[in-house]
Amino acid sequence: MTRRATAFFSALEALLVVAAGAGVPLTVLTVMWAVQFEFQIDLIDLWKAGAIIWMLGHGVAVTIQLDAETVALLGLDGAGDPFTITLALTGFLLITALLGVRLGRRLREHPHRIIGELVAVTGVVGLSALIQWLVTNPGATPEPVQATLFPGLVYGLGLAIGSIGATNPARVRLRAEWARIPAPVRGVAGVVVRAGVAGVATVVAAGALLTTIALFVGFTDVIALYEGVQAGVLGGIALTLGQLALLPSMVIWTTSYLVGPGFALGAGSSVSPLGVSLGPVPAIPALGALPPPDFAPGFLVLLVPVVASFVAGVMLRERLLGVLGPDRRPEGWAALAGVLAGVVAGAVMAALAVLASGAAGPGRLALVGPDPVELGLWMLVIAAIATPLGLLAGGAKQVVAERLSASR
Repeated sequence: MTRRATAFFSALEALLVVAAGAGVPLTVLTVMWAVQFEFQIDLIDLWKAGAIIWMLGHGVAVTIQLDAETVALLGLDGAGDPFTITLALTGFLLITALLGVRLGRRLREHPHRIIGELVAVTGVVGLSALIQWLVTNPGATPEPVQATLFPGLVYGLGLAIGSIGATNPARVRLRAEWARIPAPVRGVAGVVVRAGVAGVATVVAAGALLTTIALFVGFTDVIALYEGVQAGVLGGIALTLGQLALLPSMVIWTTSYLVGPGFALGAGSSVSPLGVSLGPVPAIPALGALPPPDFAPGFLVLLVPVVASFVAGVMLRERLLGVLGPDRRPEGWAALAGVLAGVVAGAVMAALAVLASGAAGPGRLALVGPDPVELGLWMLVIAAIATPLGLLAGGAKQVVAERLSASR
């Protein structure tokens, strides 16, 4: 394929990426305009709202100024003043990143891979800038720099992940510099990263499972909230899609609950293992899955991150021994690697909390989700204790097995 053909198809890919993400809210709102609103409102305003929802999905801050009629209808403190929404609908972000991974894999062995990647990312940035320019209005104003760059950055990150393994001059130089580092140090660094990421991934998977169980157990309350909203069939579908877009963030909220600090649903509120304290919250049906105020398992839930980090250490001990060689005693290295794995786990968890927290409305709703610093520190401490124990326990298991074999 020629350079021009590669550039053309990459530009088309960028168009499809933006269309796939923004098309979901635009399609739903268009159907609602025709069926539920019976063509009585301006379709362009609905399309602008759909585009802004897509921007919110990529973490773009949007400043809202409600009109007097809406303020009276909502009855929320501070709703009459301009407020900023920063809580990302991370489902859209995930779609964009996965589409980037897909293109990165397709271009991995392509002779004009760099051109294709540059055109694709530039195309997403250009289309985002155009959308931002078209939708800005006094009622909803996206932050222009974020609206232009954030979708492209997310897509570019997906491209970088998908193209792992491809060769280019920059990666060749990076690998050469990496090869100059002593082999034991490189090997220990690999164990550190793997242990930290594996521990976090396991806890997030447990959070996803617990979220599913909570939604199933609280199904009656969820349905009751749906009925209370009285949004109609199409409104209910739109509300469900919005909750699906927020679902990855909800999983991180549950993960923070398992790690210990919990999360907030408004200033002064708390959902943690020590109990639930809530003020007025939005009538979002999925919030019917929240635990009741009298449900307080305490720090027993910390067994999840402790076991996850411990098992990660046990599973990676053999790799650590392999990179150290027979001449080095593993105990000191295991302790150091485990503590550094805790630092990695804390940093990754804090980054996830940044994506899953922010302002969701006026007044007390300016604080929603887990605190990134608090969650990161909790995960750091837990992993920095449990991972070294796992790395050392793997050696104890091996010694016991050897003694049992010798006794036979």
